[in-house]
Amino acid sequence: MKLKLLSTLLLTAVVFNLNAQSDAGEVLFTVDNDPVYVSEFLRVYNKNLDLVQDESQKDVDEYLTLFTNYKLKLKEAKTLKLHKKPSYLRELNTYKKQLAKNFIYDNKVTDALVEEAYDRISYDIKANHILIKIPENANPQDTLVAFNTISKLRDRALNEGFETVRKEVHNGKSVFGEALGYFSGFRMVYKFENAAFNTEVGEISQPFRTRFGYHIVHVLDKRKSRGECTVAHIMIGIKQNDTLSENPESRIQDIYKKLNQGEDFEALAKQFSEDNNSASRGGLLASFSSGQLSSPEFEEVAFNLNEVGDVSEPFKTKYGWHIVKLHAKKSTPTFEAIKSELEAKVKRDERSKLIDAALYAKLKAKYQIDEEQPALAYFVSILNDEYFKNTWKLPSDFKGNSTLVKIGNQQFTFKDFGDYLEKTQRGTNPKSTFKTIVSEKYDTFLNTRLVLYQENHLEEENEEFAHIVNEYRDGLLLFDLMESTIWNTAKSDSLETRNYYNANKEKYVFPKRVDAIVASSTNQRVLKKVAKLLKQNMDLEVIKNLVNNNGEVHVVFTSGIMDANHQALPDNFEFSKGISKIYKHNKAYIVANVKDVLPKKLKTFEEAKGLIINDYQAYKEERWVNDLKAKYTVNVNQNALERVRNQIKN
Repeated sequence: MKLKLLSTLLLTAVVFNLNAQSDAGEVLFTVDNDPVYVSEFLRVYNKNLDLVQDESQKDVDEYLTLFTNYKLKLKEAKTLKLHKKPSYLRELNTYKKQLAKNFIYDNKVTDALVEEAYDRISYDIKANHILIKIPENANPQDTLVAFNTISKLRDRALNEGFETVRKEVHNGKSVFGEALGYFSGFRMVYKFENAAFNTEVGEISQPFRTRFGYHIVHVLDKRKSRGECTVAHIMIGIKQNDTLSENPESRIQDIYKKLNQGEDFEALAKQFSEDNNSASRGGLLASFSSGQLSSPEFEEVAFNLNEVGDVSEPFKTKYGWHIVKLHAKKSTPTFEAIKSELEAKVKRDERSKLIDAALYAKLKAKYQIDEEQPALAYFVSILNDEYFKNTWKLPSDFKGNSTLVKIGNQQFTFKDFGDYLEKTQRGTNPKSTFKTIVSEKYDTFLNTRLVLYQENHLEEENEEFAHIVNEYRDGLLLFDLMESTIWNTAKSDSLETRNYYNANKEKYVFPKRVDAIVASSTNQRVLKKVAKLLKQNMDLEVIKNLVNNNGEVHVVFTSGIMDANHQALPDNFEFSKGISKIYKHNKAYIVANVKDVLPKKLKTFEEAKGLIINDYQAYKEERWVNDLKAKYTVNVNQNALERVRNQIKN
C-alpha cells in the first residue's frame, strides 16, 4: 500500500521538485524566508507541461498555487523534523545506493557483456578438456608446477592427439581428462566459457586458469543452439547384480508395446517408471537445453523429436532404458525478449567482476589514484604470524597519522588501512605471503572507498542523479507527512466522517437505474429474434444456445443494475419496464429487457463509505493547507511573477 501511495506522490514530486540553487538568480517567492527561485519554477513548469492532465494547471497562476502548496507541505514536514526520522533516512539511503549503481557503472561494459552472453547462448560448443587441479589460493611454487604440467600436456596433445593424452592422464584426483559434450553460455565458469568459445573448432586452447586449476580445452564442434526442450519419460533402471529382476530391456519393450496399443503415456509413467522424482507427474521433467543434463544420449533423443506428442523408441543411457515423449520445444528467444534476464544473469555471474573492474579503473583515473602504492611495504613489514591466528594487533609505534591515499577531498591515513587490516584478518589463507595479503586487502580497501566516495558525491557531480534523488527525497517526506496528518487520521476519525456525510448527503446518491438484461449484436435481424424470445420470458441460457451456436457468438448479453452512464446503454435509452425498442449503439445494435426501474435515492453511509473517506480527506487537506498558509508567510515577488507570465506566453 505504501509503495502505491508513494508512487502517486512521486508523480507530484516530478511535477514540482528540483533542487533550488542559492545562486540560481531571482527569487519568485519565499516560504517563511526560504527562497524559491524563478529558474526552478520555470524549469519544472516547462519540463512537466505535458504531464499535467488538468488544463487549469497549465495556467501560470494556477500552477503557482499548486507549487506554493507543495512547498508549504514540505516546510511543515521539515518543521516536524520528519526528514530526521531514522526510518526515513534508511529508506532514502537504500534508494540512493540502488539508484547510484545506474549512474556510476559503465553501461557500455555491461551492454557488451550482455550482447556477448546472447551470442553464446545462441550456440552450443562440444568440447573435451584436461584439468590439473590446484587450490585457488595455491602458493606460487605449486602454481608454477601446475602451469608447467599443463603446458607439457598441451605439447603432447598436439603431437599425439588430444583424446589419447586425455584418456591416459585422467586419474580423477589431481588430473581430470573429461568429455564434456555440448554446452552453451552460462553452463561453465566464465573463464572456461571464454576459452571454449574463443578456440576454433579442431584446435586446442592455450593453458588457462579457473578457480579449479589449469586447463586446456579441445573444441570438437560448434552449432546453432537447439533451444529448450520439455519432455516426459518412462525409465526402467539397470540394477547391478540383481539376478531376480526382470530384464530392463524386455520390460521397457513391453511398456512400448502398450503405448503402441493406445494406452496413455502419463498413466504408464505413473505405474511403471522407476524415476521416482518424475513418475508421479506422469514422467514430466523440467525444461532443459543442450549440456544441461548429464546424459548426452538422452538429450539427443529428446531434441530429435519434432512434434509435440511424439514418442521415441526405447533407448539406453547409463541410467537405464527410457521412452521419451515431447511436451514442448522452444527456440532461442530474440535478444530484446531476454535482454533484461541476461543483464540480471551477467550481474550475478563471474562477468560482474569485469563490470566492477571497469568501474574501479574509471574511478582511479577520475580521482588520479596512482597504481603504485609504496606505503604497502611498511604494512608488509609490520605483519607477523599472529595474523593467521586472528590475534594480530597494530604495533605500539605504528605510524597512524601518515597519509596513505587521497580520494577527491577525503584523506585516508595509515590508521584507516591499519584498522581495516586488523578487522579483516579472520579467515586469512595461511599459505598466503604477507605481500599478497597486504596487496589484496589494499585493493579491496581502496575500491570500496572509491565507490563509496563516488556515491556520496554523486549529487554534487551529476545533475540528473541529483534531480531524481530530490524527487524521491521530497516525495518520501511528503508521503510520511500526508500519512500522519491526513490519510490515517481521516480513516480513524469515524465521527468526523459521519458528520461530513450528514452535512453532504446530497453528494452521495444512486442515480435512476434499471435492472435489465441487455443483448448486443451487429446483426439487427438476430437481435429482433432475441427481442421476441425475451417477450416470451424464455430462460436466458436457452436464448444464448439458440442464437449462439456452431461455435459462433452472434449476441453478447449483459445483465445487472445499470445507470444511464453504463457502457451497455445508449445515451437516449428510455428508462421504462418491458422490452425496449432496438437502439443503434457503438457500431452495433442493442435491445433490453427492463425488469425494474429503480428511482434516484440517497446512499447509506456504508454504501458510500469509500467515497466519503476520499472526499473527507480532500476536505481535511484543504483546511489543513489553509492552516499552513496562516502558519507560514508566503511572499510572492510580483515583478518576477509578471516576467514569468510574459516568458511563458512567448
